[in-house]
Amino acid sequence: MDVAIAGGHGQVARRLARLLVERNDRVRGLIRKPEHADDLRADGSEPVLLDLEAAGPEEVAEAIKGADAVVFAAGAGPGSGAERKLTVDRDGAVKLLEAARSAKVQRYVIVSSVGAESPPDDDDVFSVYLRAKAEADAAVMASDRDWTVVRPGMLSDDPGTGRALVQTDPIRESVARDDVAAVLAAVLHEPHAAGAVLYVVGGEQPIDDALAEALG
Repeated sequence: MDVAIAGGHGQVARRLARLLVERNDRVRGLIRKPEHADDLRADGSEPVLLDLEAAGPEEVAEAIKGADAVVFAAGAGPGSGAERKLTVDRDGAVKLLEAARSAKVQRYVIVSSVGAESPPDDDDVFSVYLRAKAEADAAVMASDRDWTVVRPGMLSDDPGTGRALVQTDPIRESVARDDVAAVLAAVLHEPHAAGAVLYVVGGEQPIDDALAEALG
């Protein structure tokens, strides 16, 4: 499988790339900063220099051309203001969606967040972030792509266990970034995950089993 990851230097994205490379997939990581390229090469993925905020949909389409799947794992990050939550977390996801349609990339997986199912309406930056995620998810879910929305709980840097709880109902608990990446890798290789909104937190089931149970 040929997978392009937007936000390729992110913590979950790099973990995902390493897992996919282990499966002999081709991975392209879309990055904004040239100094991040060597980190991606060390992971076994191919860095593609692209500023998702500044680039037009045509440029993004060219960067993902030939991919079997795209993953939106970009984010404005902690410390960023409300405006960038909209331009990156929402608009970046929509731009990647337009590019996927143009480049004929059918599979689209978006990393969202628990809370996006019912975001607050106040002006707090985290509320704006959740609304941005909700609007991005809605655009993806209304599209003609084979989409999957993955909404992890609170992310931690604890070592992954290879186990998780995956379900279609919201759940607010923590989950290791390692295990989120493993769920994403499993989702990409599971055609039945298309059209699903999946919540992911720490759990006891092996990830493949947890995903299969969630998908029924």
